[in-house]
Amino acid sequence: MTEYTKTDDAIARLTPEQFYVTQQSGTERPGTGEYLYNKKPGIYVDIVSGEPLFASADKYESHCGWPSFTKPIEPARVNELSDRTHGMVRTEVRSAGGDSHLGHVFDDGPRDRGGLRYCINSAALRFVPKEQMESEGYGAYLDQVEDA
Repeated sequence: MTEYTKTDDAIARLTPEQFYVTQQSGTERPGTGEYLYNKKPGIYVDIVSGEPLFASADKYESHCGWPSFTKPIEPARVNELSDRTHGMVRTEVRSAGGDSHLGHVFDDGPRDRGGLRYCINSAALRFVPKEQMESEGYGAYLDQVEDA
């Protein structure tokens, strides 16, 4: 498994919103994320480390205001931590290599697809279209995306 890490250069390239979300465990406003309505085939990687996180084949419309996925590409690429902030008990999702805050996972996803809803901030992601995956080093994940 390729190793992905956070670097000072990557942090310096983040927009203020990307920094707030990934480094300060923030949340973008619902309904505003760049990838909320993206239906193109490809994968979503950590904006900080480039770590492959979610595939377009696992994205679905949950009507929650953030991009939602049924599962990560590789479970070892995400860490799930208890989050008791804001008077709630939730499960935070962070990238394993970049330690970026991504969002939260809930157990109200599609039952026929495992029952999970990974509710992820667009600001924590970079989308790599299917046609660029090979050239950007993500060719091993081509079988996890579909044609539009």
